[in-house]
Amino acid sequence: MRAPSHSVATPRSSASLAHGSSSSAAANPAEPRYTNAQLHAIEHAWSAPNYDPMPAVLATGSGVWVHDVEGKKYLDMLAGYSAMSFGHQHPRIMSAFLAQAKRLTLASRAFENDQMGLFAKELAEFCGMEQTLPMNTGAEAVETAIKCARKWGYLSKGIAADQCEIIACLGNFHGRTTTVISMSSTPQYRDHFGPLTPGFKLIPFGDAEALKNAITPSTCAFLVEPIQGEGGINVPPDGYLKRCAELCRKNNVLFIADEVQTGFGRTGRNFACDHEGVKPDMLLLGKALGGGVYPVSAVVSSKAIFSVFKAGDHGSTFGGNPLGAAVAREVLRVMRDEDLSRRASEMGDWLRLRLREVTSKGGKVKEIRGRGMLNGIELKKEAGPAYDYVKKLLGEGVLCKDTVKQVIRITPPLVITKDECEWGLERIARVLA
Repeated sequence: MRAPSHSVATPRSSASLAHGSSSSAAANPAEPRYTNAQLHAIEHAWSAPNYDPMPAVLATGSGVWVHDVEGKKYLDMLAGYSAMSFGHQHPRIMSAFLAQAKRLTLASRAFENDQMGLFAKELAEFCGMEQTLPMNTGAEAVETAIKCARKWGYLSKGIAADQCEIIACLGNFHGRTTTVISMSSTPQYRDHFGPLTPGFKLIPFGDAEALKNAITPSTCAFLVEPIQGEGGINVPPDGYLKRCAELCRKNNVLFIADEVQTGFGRTGRNFACDHEGVKPDMLLLGKALGGGVYPVSAVVSSKAIFSVFKAGDHGSTFGGNPLGAAVAREVLRVMRDEDLSRRASEMGDWLRLRLREVTSKGGKVKEIRGRGMLNGIELKKEAGPAYDYVKKLLGEGVLCKDTVKQVIRITPPLVITKDECEWGLERIARVLA
C-alpha cells in the first residue's frame, strides 16, 4: 500500500535512521549475548510483577524503528505513551543530553545550576504562563498540583481546614501513586491499596453540566485530561473544555489540565487545550518534555497561584536538575524548529483516514477516533479483546498497546513519515482482516 500523492513536509526525516544498525550486541561487550527468551525469564524472575510487558526485549532504537536483542525490527507506533514523540535517539536532543552529561548532571536544589532558571523561563514562555515548578514524572506533577490547589483553596479561597475538594472525571488516568489512585474509577488501581486519600469527587467525562452540578463552596479545583488516553482515547464534545473553564472561573475554582500525554504537539497543537483557546490555571506536563532520554515533568502556572508555596513546602532532589533541564530546553527548540504541532495535525488527519480505509473490510472495527497523532481503534465486542490483536501486531513487527478492553492505541512518534506509516498500516490491515 502506498501513500497518497500529496505529502506533509518532513522536518527531519527518520527514513535515514529507519534502517540503522540492527546490532543486538550488549552495551557492555564483556557481557554474554542473551536471547529474547532468556532476558524475558530473567526479568520475570528478578523484577517485581507490577508490569506484564509484551514478549519483545528491545535493545536499540533510531528514529521510529527499534530492534530486539535478536535483531528483529519493529515500527514503534506507541512512542512510549508520548514520551518518544521525537523518535528514538533524536540527534539534537541526544547532543544536548551528552553535552550536558559531560558538564554537570546534578546539583540538588540546595544549590542553583546554570540550566534550571533558563528552563523555567523558557517553558513558562512556551506555555504563555508565568512560572514553572519542575519535577520528574507525570505522577509527581499531578501530586504537586494537588498540593498546590489545596493550599490555594485554604489560603486564597478561604475553604475550611481539611475540607478542600478536587473534582476529576470517570475514566481518568493521572498516575498510580496512593493519592492519585484515590480519584481513579478503575477498580484494579484502587483495590487493596486503601485507606484511600479523601477529598475527590468523580463526574462523567465530557459532561460540563455534571461539573456545574458538582461544584460546591469547598471545591478548589477541577482536574481533567483534555483527551483521555488510557481511558480509551476519549475525545470530548466540542466546546467542553471552554465551558468547563468558564464554570471554574465563575465559581473561583482552579482549572487544571493534565497534558502529560497530550502536550507538545501530540494532538496537533502545542497543547490539547489550545484547540478551544483555553488557558488553564495549571498545566501539567511530562513524558515528551524529556525528549525520550530523561524523565522531566513540570507544573506551569501563575505567580499568584504558586505564591502559596514557601521554601520547604514541596521539592525534589532531581527536579530541575541540570541534565533534565538542558534536555527539556532543547525539546522546546525542536518543537519550534521542526513545527511538530502542525505536522502532527496534518499527519493525524491523514492517518485516521488511512486507518479507516485499511480496516473497513474486516468487520471488526467499531470506530477510529482521536486528534492529531493520538488515535485509537475501538474494536467491536464480538471481535475479542484488543490485547489479542496487539500481540499479533507485535509478531508482525508493529509496537502498539491496548487501552481499556477494546481499544488499540496508535500513537507513533511525531517525526514518522507517510512511508513509514504505510509499512505499519499494511500490517494493521492484515491483522484486522
